[in-house]
Amino acid sequence: MAAFDLKTAWSSVMDENKNPLRNYPLTTAHMIMQMLAWMWSAVFSISIGSYFVFGITASAHILMIGALFVTLIMFQRAERCKAD
Repeated sequence: MAAFDLKTAWSSVMDENKNPLRNYPLTTAHMIMQMLAWMWSAVFSISIGSYFVFGITASAHILMIGALFVTLIMFQRAERCKAD
């Protein structure tokens, strides 16, 4: 029986070069991963019956996703300026 390899398991989900979303453009894969993160946050919060915590985690996810998109846009613009 093979031993559980945490690094391989983590990479198979979180590494954009190894998970099944690698076939999508990076921005699309990123958005799908953010939606999955939102879904799992809701599932775990609701499953433990903590609706209050869900509100806090949902707000935190909105802030994080927003900040990541702003960062992504800024990085893309910086790359375009470099290319011009």
